[in-house]
Amino acid sequence: MGTNYRRVLLKLSGEALMGNMGYGIDPEVVKGIAEELAEVVATGVQVAIVVGGGNIFRGVKAASAGMDRATADYIGMIATVMNAMTLQDSLERIGIQTRVQTAIAMQELAEPYIRRRAIRHLEKGRVVIFGAGSGNPFFTTDTTAALRAAEIEAEVIFKATKVDGIYDADPEIYPDAKRYKTLTYAHVLAQDLRVMDSTAIALCKENNIPILVFDLTTRGNIHRAVMGESIGTLVGGSCEIS
Repeated sequence: MGTNYRRVLLKLSGEALMGNMGYGIDPEVVKGIAEELAEVVATGVQVAIVVGGGNIFRGVKAASAGMDRATADYIGMIATVMNAMTLQDSLERIGIQTRVQTAIAMQELAEPYIRRRAIRHLEKGRVVIFGAGSGNPFFTTDTTAALRAAEIEAEVIFKATKVDGIYDADPEIYPDAKRYKTLTYAHVLAQDLRVMDSTAIALCKENNIPILVFDLTTRGNIHRAVMGESIGTLVGGSCEIS
């Protein structure tokens, strides 16, 4: 069976790496993600990853408690690099060549982000993990995912979360909330569905990059997404609301 995509960008939240822990990184969760990514790489699909840092530090929360917002965001960027390095280690221990590129120079730890170099790594079958967000405060890692996807010409963004798609209300509060199968960018923005921040959605809309939102905690979903199976919620310019 062939895959639906040649090059994809996976957006992983920091919270996804901590599993059921209240803080930090669950090694078993990271190992499971790495094993799923290995299955995807084996199909020939080129994989780039943007990882958040909310399992270690949340800049917005710290800023609301009085910390300077720019400083808080930079600390959050460093947290994303910690997650990126952890994921790199887990991938390389199972034989998947991986490169971490950071938007803030950390030459002893990772390569600087260089678009052409990132694309070349992908063409050689290496997984590329983008750390340190966009390198700028006041921007989320969701926006970074949209930006990097556009820069490397990814065909889709996979946003892996702890829920199985986009709902019209919080399913944890409203059990009868409706899960959408497909949505337009305009509807996501108009209804403020908060699957990604509005800047990220606008970037995806402008560059016609579809977004597939699905449940990371279900084993095999990353591979199913790459194979084009109907999971989660697809957001795109040609999608209808269903």
